[in-house]
Amino acid sequence: MTGHGSGGLPRGLLLLMSVATGAAVAGNYFAQPLLDLIGRELGLGPSLAALTVTAAQVGYALGLILLVPLGDLVERRRLAVSLYALTAVFLLVTATAVNGTVLLIGTALTALTSVGAQVVVPFAASLADPAERGRVVGTVMTGLMLGLLLARTASGTLSELGGWRTVYWVNAVLMVVVAVLLRVFLPRLGGGDRRFSYPGLLRSTLAMFRHEPLLRWRAGIGALSMASFSVLWTALTFLLARPPYGWSESAIGLFGLAGVVGALTATVAGRLADRGLVQVVSGAGAVLLVASWAAAAAGARSLFWLLIGVVVLDLAHQAVLNSTQNVLYALRPEARNRINSAFMTSLFLGGAAGSALTSVVWARGGWGGVCVLGALFSAGTLVLWALERVTTKAPSVPDAAPVVASSRASH
Repeated sequence: MTGHGSGGLPRGLLLLMSVATGAAVAGNYFAQPLLDLIGRELGLGPSLAALTVTAAQVGYALGLILLVPLGDLVERRRLAVSLYALTAVFLLVTATAVNGTVLLIGTALTALTSVGAQVVVPFAASLADPAERGRVVGTVMTGLMLGLLLARTASGTLSELGGWRTVYWVNAVLMVVVAVLLRVFLPRLGGGDRRFSYPGLLRSTLAMFRHEPLLRWRAGIGALSMASFSVLWTALTFLLARPPYGWSESAIGLFGLAGVVGALTATVAGRLADRGLVQVVSGAGAVLLVASWAAAAAGARSLFWLLIGVVVLDLAHQAVLNSTQNVLYALRPEARNRINSAFMTSLFLGGAAGSALTSVVWARGGWGGVCVLGALFSAGTLVLWALERVTTKAPSVPDAAPVVASSRASH
């Protein structure tokens, strides 16, 4: 793939990696708007059908912990291609499910291997020059967030064309294509750190929290930001389905397109980070995260303010996430996958906590209570960022060792 950016990473390869991350994570969200349709065809009750969402969450969490660290042990191109190929296989299991058990198994295994996206992100960071890392990571993360946000819309559209299984067939084919393209165009990167056995690798991942203070701070910041993000997107369905909105399920699914605006700002945040403004981006993101909930609260009866709240919150979350990754990926280049595993697991746990608390708070306090909850998580993000700046003396972006020539070796 020709056409290099100033950082030396071909634009075509960067686009491929961005599409690859989005396509991988999308498979974990296809079922959410289709639960009723799937349940009717397979004879599942609402609670059992909803377990597909839980299965995806559990599978993804296990993948973050058990598979992502392997990028520091084995050759990364082989790992990424293998995970994408396996994801295609497991999507076919889901697409051909004849009962609830097969559906849950296929969903869990798909989520487990879809963490290939979290192998691709640090892969891109390793291929980028340090001065361009923020832009590169921002571009790849834009693809990931677009996959997450557009998955529900895509599944609803494809299910109307050919039934709920269609989206899984289409995504399986896409995963095969992506796996082949990654195998052809990704360079070989690293032979792994042979000092570690697999159990030792997992222990080393957990030890990152002990040895890297910035990881501890940024894991907390990311978890609280993700919790705030999850509160909004979990509660929006409840709000829009009731008066004064009373929207249909398809209309609610299309509302997810509002989040695309925020996702597209990831590259802007990355470019600012490359200019040495990574802490400014983090702080501004945390402040906007808090402010977004004031607009969201006014959105109880105003679609305009609701849209403003959604766009600002997504933009703010992207700023916090991208700047945090820019900090963490510069810590220890040889341990990027373990650091990413530790951070993303924290992020996932924050999102899960936000979603779980939202259901409880909605039942007791409605939209107003949800906005208070989201604002508290956002305020916590801002407080942790301020405390990090006070208690650590690390530079905004630690210097990273240059990527060795062998990392861009020929295929």
